[in-house]
Amino acid sequence: MLRITVELVPGGYEDMKRELARARVGNLSSLAAKSDYAIYANEIDNPVAGSGPWESRGMICGHDRNQTVWALVAKVAAWAAAEAEKR
Repeated sequence: MLRITVELVPGGYEDMKRELARARVGNLSSLAAKSDYAIYANEIDNPVAGSGPWESRGMICGHDRNQTVWALVAKVAAWAAAEAEKR
């Protein structure tokens, strides 16, 4: 499982950090070269953006594992951004 956590650290002060969003990404394809992933993501209430809390489940299919992990993170982030826009 890959866990992606988005934290806000105001002014770099660790004692003021707070989690804004999280995604859990699980490989469903036995680590095949082209893998499918199940995603669970959530975001807390965001008064700055004027959005409420949400959570959603989805899939990334046929991801080429012969890439940097950031390629998968980018796909998950794009999916989560699209899910957030639906709210």
